[in-house]
Amino acid sequence: MSENNDSQHVPDTPGDAAASGSTPEQPATRSGSDAVNLAAEQSKNTAGRNIPALDDLPIEADTANLRLGPNLHDGLLALLPLVGVWRGEGQADTAEGGEYNFGQQITFAHDGENYLTYESRIWKVDEEGKPSGLDQRESGFVRIDLKDNIEFICTHSTGVVEIFYGKPVNERAWELEAASTMVTETGPTTLGPGKRLYGLMPNNHLGWVDERVVEGQLHPRMSAELTRVVG
Repeated sequence: MSENNDSQHVPDTPGDAAASGSTPEQPATRSGSDAVNLAAEQSKNTAGRNIPALDDLPIEADTANLRLGPNLHDGLLALLPLVGVWRGEGQADTAEGGEYNFGQQITFAHDGENYLTYESRIWKVDEEGKPSGLDQRESGFVRIDLKDNIEFICTHSTGVVEIFYGKPVNERAWELEAASTMVTETGPTTLGPGKRLYGLMPNNHLGWVDERVVEGQLHPRMSAELTRVVG
């Protein structure tokens, strides 16, 4: 009989690692003081940066930096750790069964109202780690109610509109499942219902994974580990 090794299990993806509070390099969860100290050290290069904004807008401009711009709405406190601009690399599976690496930038911003704006830009990366062409984009809004029910409205440049619902897994991770996936006439014909997990790892990087139903089972489609560059 084989022994149960769950206590030594290494998460398979950045999203799994975020939810479990570990990474392959850092299997142990950081203490609260260590996490605070690490965040303070990392913020030295990001705290003064923000997304570009026109300075003559007659209303509050979007901000991805909690230190700058309007105050975050009290209703968004459960999503506060997401606010910022994140950049890094990930892996994706193609509909034909192939794989490719990509670079990505994700922006979670707000304007003082009770929602976050979301934008993702992805570009392909060659075997040498250099950008090799543009890829898909996403934009949308993230909302959350007083019972921590999350709504994520996401539009894809490929011709897809999705509505995800979910809950926080803990204070640093959020799990979402697609309740509605609509595809345009020219959109992808093989995109099944989806599930996403976003979360902060012990190193304070943002990990996420997108899974899709293929032949009745969920399979990883995209995942990435991103570093904060603004906020």
